[in-house]
Amino acid sequence: MALSRGLRFCQRVFSWIPVLIITSVVLWSYYAYVFELCLFTITNTFEKVAYLLVFHVCFVMFSWTYWKAIFTPPASPCKKFQLSYSDKERYELEERPDAQRQILAEIAKKLPIFSRAQSGAIRFCDRCQVLKPDRCHHCSVCATCVLKMDHHCPWVNNCVGFSNYKFFLLFLSYSMVYCVFIAATVLQYFLKFWGGDLTKGPAKFHVLFLMFVALMFFVSLMFLFSYHCWLVSKNRSTLEAFSAPVFVGGPDRNGFNVGMHRNLEQVFGENRRLWLLPIFTGQGNGHYFPLKSLNESHNPLLANDEMWEESDEGSDEGSIDGDPSVTIEMEH
Repeated sequence: MALSRGLRFCQRVFSWIPVLIITSVVLWSYYAYVFELCLFTITNTFEKVAYLLVFHVCFVMFSWTYWKAIFTPPASPCKKFQLSYSDKERYELEERPDAQRQILAEIAKKLPIFSRAQSGAIRFCDRCQVLKPDRCHHCSVCATCVLKMDHHCPWVNNCVGFSNYKFFLLFLSYSMVYCVFIAATVLQYFLKFWGGDLTKGPAKFHVLFLMFVALMFFVSLMFLFSYHCWLVSKNRSTLEAFSAPVFVGGPDRNGFNVGMHRNLEQVFGENRRLWLLPIFTGQGNGHYFPLKSLNESHNPLLANDEMWEESDEGSDEGSIDGDPSVTIEMEH
């Protein structure tokens, strides 16, 4: 037991190493740009002030989005998806797999669950003891089921999912802006140092490394950001891109694709003025997502709203902003 706890503690400590690497590089870039370039190298006062103002705006937005991506806890299924005491006892006492699947299917009839396991059964997490909502997956690193899980990112030491996917996208975009601005403003001084026109010792090496590091990070971020933009346009997660979600009718990679505009609104919300700010504006609460092939006339959830009412006190745990309701939108 003590050995297991020690290993888990070491794992938690080592998991912060990628974050510390990114933080160290960013702090060094701040020193190199503000002090070595702007204060010690640039002589034009207007240029110096303009560079510092824009740089600090980029730096603040990058830091804000990175902080939100790291420290926003992943959202987990609410109590409605947990087995009741009687259902749990009945499920555990039943030894036949077919009978267990039937028990889960009966419970799932009252929940907005449309996706299935590869076998066609209701998806159930034995570790968390919950019926998995659509697009929910168990993260072995976080040791919990995560709503609309995209992937576990070591660079933010957190699961990227429903609660922080917007923050992760903004972190990638502002990282690219940060790198582009540094590379664009450092370029002329990089050429001067490289050509020998400027010979200041320490500043020379800081400026040279700033250029190389900014370009290197920009290229890697550009591919990652482009991939996630494509995922958003198709309304897929990284997991769904590798393994198509399964429905009653079989696997369908476009099962949650309801059109480019509505796909964007699911992540960023309807208020476009808040799209570029790391404030949660996504639609719904992560337990239900509109389906491409479903309309109101075929949706039993819309015929009886009481089937999906959070009547249990405190059942809004795991939901966003304490909102227990489910936004149900269908493609007409």
